[in-house]
Amino acid sequence: MIGVVTLLFNAGGAFDYVMTQTQNEAYMAQFSEAELAYFYSFPAWVQGSWAIAVWGALLGSLFLVLRRAWAVWAFGVSIVMMLVTMVHNFGLAEVKMHEVVGPEAIWFSGVIVLVTVGTFFYARMMARRGVLR
Repeated sequence: MIGVVTLLFNAGGAFDYVMTQTQNEAYMAQFSEAELAYFYSFPAWVQGSWAIAVWGALLGSLFLVLRRAWAVWAFGVSIVMMLVTMVHNFGLAEVKMHEVVGPEAIWFSGVIVLVTVGTFFYARMMARRGVLR
């Protein structure tokens, strides 16, 4: 059950990533010009860390559904890459994400990290119990 719910949750993140990277006009129309400029200004290393974070979490959820212990590693890598991305977005970027998007960017990012960290610990517990092989 948790695997399916997080798979759907992380599929939303993967959808957002694909739509942003392909600059899908219909999807990106929901953002202001300032937000678009911010998203499109990410350096390659941030785009890479964001990609690994998103796809790692999605893969972790898929591994949970398939009852594979690789879920622990996938979520672990995803968390590290989320933190790398957040260091840029809220610390290193010339214009910080919350300055462009608003304070909800901090809350939204925090929820994503909390869900992934929680799922990491859940996967680790299931692996230790032998549920994940």
